[in-house]
Amino acid sequence: MRHGGNGSVLIVNHEVGGSEAYPVPRVDGFTYDPAAGGGTTNLEVDKDGERVRQYVSLGGTHNNCAGGKSPWQTWLTCEEAESLSGQTKPHGYVFEVDPYDQESNRDPEPIKALGRYAHEALVIDPDAGTIYLTEDAGNPNGLLYRWTPPADVLPLGKGVLRTLADDAGTLEALRASTLAGAHVPDLSVASTPGTTYRAEWVGMPDRDAKLVSTRKQFTSAQVTRSRKLEGMWWGDGGAYFVCSFARFSDGSAAQHDGQVWFLDPLAETLELKLHFAYTPLDQDGDPDGPDNITVSAYGGLIIAEDGDGKQHLVGSTETGETFFFARNDDPGDSEFAGPNFSHDKKTLFANIQSPGYVFAIQGPFARQR
Repeated sequence: MRHGGNGSVLIVNHEVGGSEAYPVPRVDGFTYDPAAGGGTTNLEVDKDGERVRQYVSLGGTHNNCAGGKSPWQTWLTCEEAESLSGQTKPHGYVFEVDPYDQESNRDPEPIKALGRYAHEALVIDPDAGTIYLTEDAGNPNGLLYRWTPPADVLPLGKGVLRTLADDAGTLEALRASTLAGAHVPDLSVASTPGTTYRAEWVGMPDRDAKLVSTRKQFTSAQVTRSRKLEGMWWGDGGAYFVCSFARFSDGSAAQHDGQVWFLDPLAETLELKLHFAYTPLDQDGDPDGPDNITVSAYGGLIIAEDGDGKQHLVGSTETGETFFFARNDDPGDSEFAGPNFSHDKKTLFANIQSPGYVFAIQGPFARQR
């Protein structure tokens, strides 16, 4: 996110719970639950990507996994959690973090209208205010959600989400069908880029999951599931989202090493853009385990790999060709995470989750043709 003149502010998620050696400091006034160790820190860098300062913007949350950027230049950080025990407050919510105004981050409150489940990422339609969210969960596999705001809060803007009533708007789960009308209960069966499904939505009975997890409130005939629903990014008038992998052993109907889909909210369709075939004997030579994603400032996508073998940043062109952009040769072999471009498009920021590196990768970059 742009900062003042030529620098940037990165909001860094910390995917920890409370038992890890290095929790996010519980800063007075900026902590939701002192028994939880996750949160976010704001990292300010100059135009060359050099660190200026870093500070806690949210503490006391649990497993802040991903999230999404708002059109009004804040970050919505997602808790990948759903347990009601072990902390002083319930977890599994979305929180809003301001990169510039620290006072706006004081006394954090969850945005309960967006539901309580194992959140991964989200995007916001800048025109309609609709929010699409992924769930990274199993047994059964997770869902893709849509939240539609009530008309009286539009247009959405800074500070609006945290003022919403817990039941504001409508939360729904995806039900996909073929163009001929047949229900598709599992996204894993799609293997050919260009495959297109109709997107319908089914209302959520209990979004706060007081007794039953949100994904368990539906039968397989009502909704469409996917293993490892991960990153999302808004671009090209819709939402790109990732299914990291699927295996028969996790209940999937087919096996693959990753999918990238495009949800078109106006056409009410989702189209398979990328498919990585299941290749158990090739861990390094082809992409597997796509996770976080961003739309490239130079066309196509940049995808953070979290698969088997060596981890990469993977690029894709607008025509669907993929290539390795960067490789993690750190001995820990941890996943890449959080790719995103600076406002001036000159720097690609990316992270190594463990031990917690942040990289500023500078070009020159060129548009893919």
